[in-house]
Amino acid sequence: MNLFWAFAQFRNKCFGSPYFAAFKGTCRRMCKMLNAAAADRNKDPILAVLKSRVTSDRPLVALEISSGTGQHVIHFAKAFPNITWQPSEIEAQSISSIEAYREYHKLQNVKPPIYLDVSQSWETWAGIQPESCELIVNINMMHISPLACTRGLFNGVGKILKPQGLLLTYGPYAFNGSITPQSNVDFDHSLRYRNPEWGLRDVSLLKTLGQENGLRLEEIVDMPANNKCLLFHKDSVV
Repeated sequence: MNLFWAFAQFRNKCFGSPYFAAFKGTCRRMCKMLNAAAADRNKDPILAVLKSRVTSDRPLVALEISSGTGQHVIHFAKAFPNITWQPSEIEAQSISSIEAYREYHKLQNVKPPIYLDVSQSWETWAGIQPESCELIVNINMMHISPLACTRGLFNGVGKILKPQGLLLTYGPYAFNGSITPQSNVDFDHSLRYRNPEWGLRDVSLLKTLGQENGLRLEEIVDMPANNKCLLFHKDSVV
């Protein structure tokens, strides 16, 4: 009898304590924190590009379109405490993951994630105002989404990016109708097999879409694993 009483006291003391409640909350958050191996591999190379081109001496506002797991926005926010970051996603599971990362790391410069369907008009983008962002980031989205999403991306960015603002996109691309190396050719074939609307986008098309929306392709940066960073600047009000 005494043994059972002692166990009951131990259970109530441990499992009923505020420390255990906090531990359970942390576990729940961590269970929702998705991890993409590709994001772990490319977050530092992309950050290096941002550090060389984005100022850190004044407050800025950044929007990440298609934030995925949330790994990127947390990594970038730690490196740029002067930037207020707005993550966004269309998938509920990804939104939960982003929020779990945000709660776990407790960064004051990362806003709660918003639902954003980039294929829809920018007026539906959770109330984001025209010319309200100095920086917009889009990583590994275009090749795994319909072309309407790419068109919507440039249409929206042309409206909500401030003049002289920067759009950074990252991923594998085609150039003048050609894809290299063979690994990217194989990747493009596999994407189109899974969904005919997917596939590597041609930089010439992206350059044209940018021009139509006041965005100038200023630089193409070689990245690891046959990827590129495309850097667009907004020249004027659209």
